[in-house]
Amino acid sequence: MTETHSSTARGDSGPEVARLVASRVLDVPDFPKPGVLFKDLMPLFADGKVFREVIDGIVAYHGRDGFDVVVGIEARGFVVAAALAYAAGVGVVPVRKAGKLPRPAHSVSYELEYGEATLEVHEDAFTAGHRVLVVDDVLATGGTAEATLDLVERAGGTVTGFTVLLELGFLGARQRLAPRPVHALLTV
Repeated sequence: MTETHSSTARGDSGPEVARLVASRVLDVPDFPKPGVLFKDLMPLFADGKVFREVIDGIVAYHGRDGFDVVVGIEARGFVVAAALAYAAGVGVVPVRKAGKLPRPAHSVSYELEYGEATLEVHEDAFTAGHRVLVVDDVLATGGTAEATLDLVERAGGTVTGFTVLLELGFLGARQRLAPRPVHALLTV
């Protein structure tokens, strides 16, 4: 395992925040399969001081009054969403894999590199006009993000922002999500 190179770190909240995130990302080769370089954010979550700075930075970027609810994408997005919701004094809504929610839910299916997946959100998760900040840990190809943003809008939420801790810029997800703005603390 190696640390993500932080000396040339860049991100939408500036180089200082990007370096902070990069300093807590570990590269894990050949996970979950050979040839994949997994970006492990668990060291960032485990460092209370750094995690607080990251969460405070996201709230400052979007403004404490810029959203009514935070949506976290399963599963590491839940960690970020819960902390953001607490810091901003708003609610949190999970977007889950199919079959995990106990009440009637909207669902969307989408293509992955290796098959298909389905995400769900409760039908009553949002009221009309609810301003929603969607967050996740990593933005890779953008399939999960695109499906989640569509799902939130179909369920009645108004997406006001999409933030990730780490964007794999070389995969082109930002273009896929356009014209929706993407806020990435670290882009590699």
